[in-house]
Order: sequence, then C-alpha cells, then structure tokens
Amino acid sequence: MIDTIMDSPYINSLPFLIEGLKLTLIITITGLIFGFILGALAGLGRLSKSRIIYGITTVFVEVVRGTPILAQVLFIYFGISEDLIGVNISGLTAAIIAITLNAGAYIAEIVRGAVYSIDRGQFEAGRAIGLTEKQTMRYIIWPQAFKRMIPPLGNQFIISLKDTSLFSVIAVNELLYQGRTYYNATAEVFETLVMVCIIYLMITVPTSLILRRVERKLDV
Repeated sequence: MIDTIMDSPYINSLPFLIEGLKLTLIITITGLIFGFILGALAGLGRLSKSRIIYGITTVFVEVVRGTPILAQVLFIYFGISEDLIGVNISGLTAAIIAITLNAGAYIAEIVRGAVYSIDRGQFEAGRAIGLTEKQTMRYIIWPQAFKRMIPPLGNQFIISLKDTSLFSVIAVNELLYQGRTYYNATAEVFETLVMVCIIYLMITVPTSLILRRVERKLDV
C-alpha cells in the first residue's frame, strides 16, 4: 500500500515542484520586501503637501494598479532591457521587479489608508507636546497605522504569491512553470496540476488563518 502511494504520479512530481516552489517564494518574499519599502514611500508621498511629490506618487500608483502585472513583466523583460538600457534582464530579475512595483503600488494605498484612519487628534496631540510633524508620524502615527496594515499586507502576500504563476511566460522556473514542464514530459497533466494547487493551498490557507488570529489579537 505504502509502495503504491509512494510510486503514484502525485508523489513523483513533488521533487520537481518543490524546486519551483523555492523560486516562487524567493520572488514573492524579495519582491514584497522591496515592495513594502517602495509602497511606504509612495503611500507617504500620497499624503504629502507637495504637489510634485503627490503627483509623482499618484501617477505611479494609478499606472501600476491600472495595468495587469502580466503586461508589466513583459514590458520589463522585453521592452526595457532591450530598447532602453541595452542589457538583457534575466527572467528572475524581471519577475522580482514586477512584484516589487505591483506590490508597491497596492501597499502605497494600504499605507495611505492606514495613516488616514488614525484620528486627527493624534496628530494634534503630538504637536501639542512639542513633536515635529516627522516625529509625530514616526513615534505616534506610524506604530498605530502599522498595526492596521498587517491584515492587508498579509493579503498582499497571498496575491503576490499567486501572481508569480504568470511569470511562466518569460520562462521563470516558478511552481506552475515546473508543473507544466513536468506534465509535458510525463503526460500526467491532472495529477501534476492537482499537486500544484495543493502546494499553493498549503501556503495560502495557513497564511489566511494566521492573519485572522493576528487581526483578532491586535483588534484591528
């Protein structure tokens, strides 16, 4: 019985799919780290009183959110590298840049919304005790706002994780691409895709459950 299970097409595909999962996680996590930095800056820029800063960050957010990530990664991989900088960008680099830009645009709105949700009295209280505007943001507003960002940031992780499946179009060996390569060689299409979906679910479902617990614990 055990030998039958271990020799099944489902199990046989796992080592191949795990290699794709590793790259999927690298792209997602790296892209989100840089995306959070970009999104935090863009989100605060959307709150800026400077028309120039507000205008630049607004254009960035609207352009990225208004175009599909598939078009973005194709533009980065084929358009920018060949036509603008004259250097070929690897598929992995293009994928990380696409996740960074895409996540950054959505995180910018998460940051903006979280900061806006803090009562204006908190700003006034900071100024009343002698803090500058930047100090008020750093020590009073940002810690409270960050707590409110955690659930949507977790959701963005799940979205970005699933978005990596689109990068198979530029031959990035992420999870779905590995699955396609495997079933093209073995003709085990159904079994391989079942395992691909299971692997995605093994990451997204626990993440969702953890986020719910964190949300209840933080009372946000």
